[in-house]
Amino acid sequence: MPNSSLPIALATAFLGGEQHIDSVVARASETIGQDWRWLRPLARRYLEAFQGKTRPRYREVVQFLLHDEGLQHARAKHALSVKHWVTELHPMQPVAAAADWDIPPIESIGALRDWLQLDMSELEWLADLKGLGYRQNGTRLQHYHYKVLSKRSGDIRLIESPKAHLKEVQRQILTRILDRIPVHPAVHGFRRTRSIKTYAARHVARRVVLRMDVENFFPTFSGTRIQTFFRTAGYPEPVADLLGGICTNAVPRGVWEQSYFDIDAAHRREARDLYARPHLPQGAPTSPMLANLCAYRIDCRLSGLAVSAAAEYTRYADDLAFSGDDAFHRRVDRFSEHVAPVLLEEGFRAHHRKTRIMRSGTRQYLVGLVINQKMNLVRKDLDTLKAILTNCIRSGPESQNRDAHPAFRSHLEGRIAFAEMMNPTKGARLRNLFEKIQWQ
Repeated sequence: MPNSSLPIALATAFLGGEQHIDSVVARASETIGQDWRWLRPLARRYLEAFQGKTRPRYREVVQFLLHDEGLQHARAKHALSVKHWVTELHPMQPVAAAADWDIPPIESIGALRDWLQLDMSELEWLADLKGLGYRQNGTRLQHYHYKVLSKRSGDIRLIESPKAHLKEVQRQILTRILDRIPVHPAVHGFRRTRSIKTYAARHVARRVVLRMDVENFFPTFSGTRIQTFFRTAGYPEPVADLLGGICTNAVPRGVWEQSYFDIDAAHRREARDLYARPHLPQGAPTSPMLANLCAYRIDCRLSGLAVSAAAEYTRYADDLAFSGDDAFHRRVDRFSEHVAPVLLEEGFRAHHRKTRIMRSGTRQYLVGLVINQKMNLVRKDLDTLKAILTNCIRSGPESQNRDAHPAFRSHLEGRIAFAEMMNPTKGARLRNLFEKIQWQ
């Protein structure tokens, strides 16, 4: 037998051993046909190396066994061979923190195929673990529609909207897996019963408010990180890899070669390199919740840092807010310098140009809301929206759609609904103007 056959067979047995020593030893004994004395210490070393961490990848276990001195000694002393290859389903093996998550058990690729009601070719095509979609220039063979937005700052935002079939599969993963997993209490974005309003409410009438922004939030979550999350939840490596593939995307180079948008060449190259690797696509229904779940460690660290500085912390997607009174006011300048290294250690970068320290003597605002004494809409935003609606009545809505929104009517309705939520009286006036617009 090849020299690596025994470690490969043992790795298969160990990974299916439910992370309990008796189960690991039983499956390994079945593999080599005997319960050798050295087998239990080997199983114990394996559990000590991997237990309590993310479920290890198959190749990591093989490498551990190849370099284990005890196994090497046993192989030199005994004529060991593989008697039986263990082929049973690998059980769910969540880390301790995920043990109580109410998520469906999916223990094989076949079970995932059935759970998603796909055939195997569809499953492999949608997950695209070989990156075939990245190499396709024809839009018919790609899973996403792309829209490149250039910001005033020169930064680029890429909207990646999944096509109907993929979106339907992603929604199933969202509703039946991701929505059942708890996120950090500081998170207010993309959560039921939470909103922009609850995000800002914790910072009303404070002596000082610190606002920070995470740069390239969604594309910073790599495909590997998403697959690791699904293994953390307990899914076997092949299942976790496919789930991660369905929820991530690598943008074909041809998207950046089109000339319908005017972007600085340096920014274009930077964006092309960033989006070329598998990442969370901004526009997929699974991305916001996956970002929240994978940012749990960041939220824990920033929340603890805030408590140590007598501050309150909340997060809405890539917007971070900290606030406090006298004690925090005295240390807020130094505090902001501590947040950036924490983000960097977790693989993110603070967008320093967007950092704002807002003291009570100036206007304090978060996500378009003034929060000095009470929450209210920014007057300039209200006036701008009122002017747009008025001009829509006079000159038609086409004249005001300067940003070429594909669904301009829905866009305006969304802005009005937000105004109604924050200020019902002013929102009602805007709604009255909206209803007078003559739509084609």
